[in-house]
Parts: sequence; C-alpha cells; structure tokens
Amino acid sequence: MVFVKSPNADLASEVREFKTVDIVKRLGVLSPEHVHLKNYPIPRPVSIFNASCLVDQNSRVLYLYSRIIVGYYMYVSAIALVEIPLEDVLSGVVSFSHYPATIVVYPSTRYDIWGTEDPRVQEVSGKVCMIYAGRTINYFNPVVRRERTLPVIAVSTDNRRFAKTGAIVLKRGLRELTISDKDAVLLDVGEPEWIYVLHRPHLMNEVHYLAASKVSRSILDQRGSVTEFEVVDTKVIMEPARFEYKLGWATPPVELRQNEYLVLIHGVDREMEGYRAFAAMLRYDKDIGLRVVSVTPYYILEPKMVYELYGDRPFVVFPCGVARVNKNELLTVYGAADFFVGFGLMNLDEVLSLLDKGRLE
Repeated sequence: MVFVKSPNADLASEVREFKTVDIVKRLGVLSPEHVHLKNYPIPRPVSIFNASCLVDQNSRVLYLYSRIIVGYYMYVSAIALVEIPLEDVLSGVVSFSHYPATIVVYPSTRYDIWGTEDPRVQEVSGKVCMIYAGRTINYFNPVVRRERTLPVIAVSTDNRRFAKTGAIVLKRGLRELTISDKDAVLLDVGEPEWIYVLHRPHLMNEVHYLAASKVSRSILDQRGSVTEFEVVDTKVIMEPARFEYKLGWATPPVELRQNEYLVLIHGVDREMEGYRAFAAMLRYDKDIGLRVVSVTPYYILEPKMVYELYGDRPFVVFPCGVARVNKNELLTVYGAADFFVGFGLMNLDEVLSLLDKGRLE
C-alpha cells in the first residue's frame, strides 16, 4: 500500500450503491455565448465550465470563477471571474442574461504553462484562496510522464486580483511516481502551523487516490514567485466503490458544526465513465486526524438536462463550488458536459437525512 488508509476508508465504499436520487434543483445555466471578456481580444470564450464560487451576503453578489477555453488547438484553459447578482441565479434569469467577465488567472509559470484548470475558491484564514490544477511544462512531453498536473494555489485580498504562491508536491520518492495530482481543495481545522489539502494523486501504478495531506500554512503567504510545498502525512480517505473507476474531491468543505465538514465528491463509473456526485461528512480529531464518518448511499446529482448530457465531454456534472445562500440551502455550481456552467440548489436537511442513512460510526 503506497499510502496509509484513514479509518472507514474501505467501509465508505462498501455502503454505496450504483444508484442516483437526484436532489439538486436546477436553477439555470450559463452559456459561453452570454459571457463577454473585458480584458482579452476575443470577445467570448469558446466554452465556460467547472466553476467555483463565493457569495457576498451583504451585496448579494455571486463571484463565479470559471474555467474557460478560447481555442481548441491545445485546449489551454484560463480562469475568468463573472460577477452575477445572486437573485439572477436563484430566479433562473441567469440562463437568459449576458455578463462581462475578466480573466484573473492564466498560464504564466512552469507549473501551469499549458493551462489553469478547475478552480476551487474558498476563504481560508481571512484570505480568498484559489486552488486549481496546473498543467505543467511536462503536460505534452511524451518522454516525461511525471507531474503533468499539480495543484497550484493563488491568493487574493479583493476577490479579483490573485497572486500565485505555491505548488503542492508529494514527498521525495513519491514525486518521481506521480503522473498527476488534481481535484484539490483546502481544509483549515485550526492547527497553527499547517492546513489540510484534499487532493487526488495519480501514480505510476495507475491508481487514483482520494487523499488528504498536511501542508505548511505559509503556502498562503504572498511571495514573488511560485514555491514548491511538500505535503506530509498523506492518507487515503475513501476508496472507489466496486462500480467506480475513480473518485475526486469536488467542492470546498462546508463546516456544519465544530470539526465536521460536508463535502461533495464526484465519482466516475466503470460502465461509461460518466461523472456523478455524492456527499460525504468528514470529521477531524486531533488524535485520529481526518476521516469520513458518513456518505450518501447513492449519488445525489447526475446528468439529466440536455446541457449536462451533451457538450465537449458528454454525461458530466462536475461540481467545483458550493455556498450557503440561506440557513438551509446550499447553492452548487458545476461544469455541465465540459461546456456550460450549471447552477443547482440543495436542501441541507435533505442532504443530512441521506447522510444519516450512510452513517459509518
């Protein structure tokens, strides 16, 4: 075993079924035709998808951080910010409205020169942190099948301008075996020197590990260049179910009570490699560390709308963002078929009820 398993890692996969009870109310969809780039010579992106979000409860504005493609030749991604009135999303007007967008993160270092993909945005230690998959200098190199993608962190103080601070790497000995590492989010449990990074290393043994590691909190400090940060204490949090090819962390964790966190996870099935999502509850104990304590026994979001079934990558819902819009509702934003941004609403009590059915301890 390459990594140590956390408690319940196997049990969490055993209680899950290849079934979907879709509880996400579709609110609308953002099309690339409705997005207008302000700081790029091409007026509209070719596609916009895999978005994360923050909600300003005072101004009721949704900050949408979306992966965009402006050309298909090398499929190189940037990340654009679209500011949308929250009411446009909740009322469904977003599907028919037009919005300006600004590219805020784009390829500029050896860690992301071939693309900045799939951002997850969250507030950590009073800072707005974006962690995205960087396509490294090795991405298209046929000779070097190593570290083709790595998690890269960028930090902002105003939601709009981001400084890249760090790239996350595995420890020596495993770095040489890493094909890629992506689907990363941060989890701050309040330890003074480190934070958790939830990530998905893919190693030379062709296994994708749904893992959690510790990384120095100084990765959030702004500096003049991207610095490599080696993670420690990597553990497998959950194994794929028998019907799945791989799992990936989907959304940043939402703290529901002290040291308990709700997170969405996407699963890729073995039959047609479609993307669906389910929910899990994570618990942190100082002595035990991080572990999963409950899962929804089945998927709670799967492709069903035509814009989720048909696009550049058919049969995909790929959540990257979640935000509370009131006490009992969670807004999720997700990539739809690798071409659109979808918006959905989940009732928190309904999610918790399903998690009770999949309680592991």
